[in-house]
Amino acid sequence: MWVKICANTNLADAHLAATLHADAVGFVFAPSTRRMTAAEVGAITRLLPAELDKIGVFHSQDAEEILAIVREAGLTGVQLHRAYLPSLVVELRKALPKEEGRVRILQAVHWDVAATESESATQSERFARQLRDIVEDGLVDAILVDSSTKSGNGGTGVSFNWKRAAQALAETKIPIVIAGGLRPTNVAEAVETLCPWGVDVASGVEAEPRIKDPEKVRLFLANAKATAEGAQQRRVSRCAED
Repeated sequence: MWVKICANTNLADAHLAATLHADAVGFVFAPSTRRMTAAEVGAITRLLPAELDKIGVFHSQDAEEILAIVREAGLTGVQLHRAYLPSLVVELRKALPKEEGRVRILQAVHWDVAATESESATQSERFARQLRDIVEDGLVDAILVDSSTKSGNGGTGVSFNWKRAAQALAETKIPIVIAGGLRPTNVAEAVETLCPWGVDVASGVEAEPRIKDPEKVRLFLANAKATAEGAQQRRVSRCAED
């Protein structure tokens, strides 16, 4: 289970996540109260373990801007939060030679939590189609599923409808990362329901905006990884019985 502690704004919080065995830390370069500059993030990432993924969250679709931040901030991954744009991903891949290390690219797909019950069928079909289009292109490393509300896409702190999304996600042959409204108290349910490759949390482990709560971070990581390990053991047992 790949776990990302996102929206870090200081070295202490990023170091805490690494110490507690998070797989990745995230930094926001999109409009947000948790927004950071490339220089600020670069001062943090150079002091973190090399094996820890450092993911930048971007709203921009300007490849040159993203690439400049990736290099200055010392990032190992890019999370794209606007509508899927294949040409942008291709441009990013071409500009990052293999000798610099492969930068992980995650594309966000948003579930509209404001959709009414009568719109649910259309919402599910649109969501599944978006997933299929991204998978067929084969350009990104993972899809991150987040919530969208009337106020914006991503970073909402609101959970999407896991049960409605489950079938489309189960049929998606690419790593899936679940975000949106996750907390230590509900991440186990999300993992059990959706069986994702990874999970992503930001405000759900904060003591206050921009400051993480160490106990919440610890519990989130423990609950996510223990649930995923238990699910894997059950799958192995079923296969052995078959």
